Amino acid sequence: CLAAFLPLFSGNAAADPRLDGVFDRDVLVVSANDHACYRFDVYLATDDMQRAQGLMFVRELPTTTGMLFIYEADAYLSMWMKNTYIPLDMLFVRADGTVASVETDTVPQSLRSVAAREPVRYVLELNAGVTARLGIGPDARLYVDHIAAADD
Repeated sequence: CLAAFLPLFSGNAAADPRLDGVFDRDVLVVSANDHACYRFDVYLATDDMQRAQGLMFVRELPTTTGMLFIYEADAYLSMWMKNTYIPLDMLFVRADGTVASVETDTVPQSLRSVAAREPVRYVLELNAGVTARLGIGPDARLYVDHIAAADD
């Protein structure tokens, strides 16, 4: 799929000063199936402070932008939407980059815990509706340097 990769949209994501000052960025590719790959610009949440902040207080997120939460070990991870103003799709991702489960259309500012169904290493947050529109579900695969390194 990577060889046949076609970008979802052209152009780079608009910068968000609130996020750019705190998070590094990277490019991530999601292989939805054998015939469809999609490129996303992602903010990387790699430490406790960044993971606690996440997308809180963000009012807009470009369609091709998301946030990848990176953990050191597999765990039953859970997220919430406190102080998050935009609905999100959350992909819970195994250490090998395969998607274990997807929670769609999470409710902004909710304190309800959204949890992985099995131990995972990563969580990818995208705008609500993106996973359904692109057919990204369980067993899709993420490709990014951080996941490739964990695979070795």
